[in-house]
Amino acid sequence: MLVISGPSGVGKTTITRAVERAVDKAVFSVSATTRTKTRADTDGVDYHFLTDDEFDARVHGGDFLEHAEYAGHRYGTLRQPIEEALHEGLLVILDIDIQGAIQVKDAMPEAYAVFVLPPSEQALLDRLHERRRETEKQIQRRFEIAKREIAQAHTCGAYDAFVVNDELSRAIQETIELVHHRRAKA
Repeated sequence: MLVISGPSGVGKTTITRAVERAVDKAVFSVSATTRTKTRADTDGVDYHFLTDDEFDARVHGGDFLEHAEYAGHRYGTLRQPIEEALHEGLLVILDIDIQGAIQVKDAMPEAYAVFVLPPSEQALLDRLHERRRETEKQIQRRFEIAKREIAQAHTCGAYDAFVVNDELSRAIQETIELVHHRRAKA
């Protein structure tokens, strides 16, 4: 299992999708969320969109490998599809936040976890603005969360590697090489 984390706007989803395309027998795990579906989202592809009540029922049923709250919404990884994919010998890639990564590493210490870093705080703030998806207040909230996550990622012990996304193609290649190296050792 491969966990890729990083703050909003750092490029982790782009890197995750590139790794999925480049590594044999890799599949992307689709997270569940309570956030509102946007016009760009496809249910079951980008996320499994759940109501708060549905999410609660799945939590209480033990259906999540990990779950966490981020920026006012809840996200989680459903256990059953992960277990099925791992049983089939696939590399399962999770694009999850730091809270989820810690939970996954506790449950599955053999999981390989990579944290994607921005080249600087200013670069991250600029990327959040460039997305043009949120209000200034929401951007500032995500930015404050991102700074705390970066600090926590360095000290929590959940991450096996850190990749700085200063240039996207280089960060993608570095992540792919890390995955190949780890799989060769396994």
